[in-house]
Order: sequence, then C-alpha cells, then structure tokens
Amino acid sequence: MKLSSFQLILQKTIMGLSDKVLIFPYETDFSYVALIPQKEMALRAFTLCMRVATELPEERQIILFAYRTPDYDELNVGDGAFFHLPPLGTFRTSLCLSWESRTGLAAFWYEGKRSTYQVYKPGHTIRPKGTAQQSFVGELTDLNMWDYVLSRSMIQAWHYRHKIPKGNIFDWATVSYDLSGNVMVVDDD
Repeated sequence: MKLSSFQLILQKTIMGLSDKVLIFPYETDFSYVALIPQKEMALRAFTLCMRVATELPEERQIILFAYRTPDYDELNVGDGAFFHLPPLGTFRTSLCLSWESRTGLAAFWYEGKRSTYQVYKPGHTIRPKGTAQQSFVGELTDLNMWDYVLSRSMIQAWHYRHKIPKGNIFDWATVSYDLSGNVMVVDDD
C-alpha cells in the first residue's frame, strides 16, 4: 500500500514496516518518525542497525536516530566519542552502532565492517521513558535495535540480510510508530 504525504500527516500510531522504506524527501524541522519501543529502554548495552541512503552533502552532520529523555539526549555519542565514518550516499548503506556500559566500548559498523572502538560513558545506563525519533533527508529501512551487543558474526549476518534474532527493542517488521510532517512510507522494491 502506497500512501501520499497528505495521508501521512493525518495518521497516528501505525504498526509494522516489513518491506517498507521511510522517505524523508526534503529537510524540515517538523518531519520525523517517532518509534515506540517494545520494552522500556533502561539500557546497559545496545546494538542499533539500519539501512540508509541520502544525498545530503558529505560535510553536513547527519542525525539518523535520536532518543531523548526530558532533560538529556541519551544516545548522542558525539558528546564523548567522535567517529570518522565513510560518507553516506545515494546507495543504501548498512550502518550499526553498538555500545556496552561495563567498559564503555562503542563502535560503528559500516557495511558489516567495524570501526575502531572508542570509550563512551563507562558505567552509564540509558534512562527509560524517552522518545525515539528519526528525522533527516533520504531513505531509511530495516531499523532494528537490541538491548545487548550483537556479535561480529551477527552484525555481518544482518548486513548480508541473513536471518538473525529480531530486534527486541525495535523490530522493523512489527514496530509501532507515529509519523509527523512530510514523511512517506513506500514499498521497498
């Protein structure tokens, strides 16, 4: 089922994006998708994976995913770790981020390959009762999140679209979400 952007503005809390792509056609400060977690996000570890494509300039900062509690941006690793990643482009890229509290080790996974580890907030717990939002220009699909660090083999299997355990925080196939502004949901062809 294809929907026009006018229909999307009126819809609220929809479930499941299996075989779908979110398209953010142009930059606004009001177009986003709010994802509703399957369980409370009091996290001591996580892996977040998605497939993205964008035509934004390479030098522009891109925020693909934000999780905020009332007073704090819980997943802003830029506050303590800065990763130099290859640029995102027109063609879909698989991208994952993993972090665990005990050591603070964080890493990005770009096309199934791990970046260098960096230390980000050892001992920290990501607080619950926040909101998760997506807002950028481009396409996004297959977003999944787990409350643990996936192994190298699991992340590589996800990258190659092999079957792995479903995300237990966000599972693209069953996720509940709210759309705001000019965001389109289209079939993934």
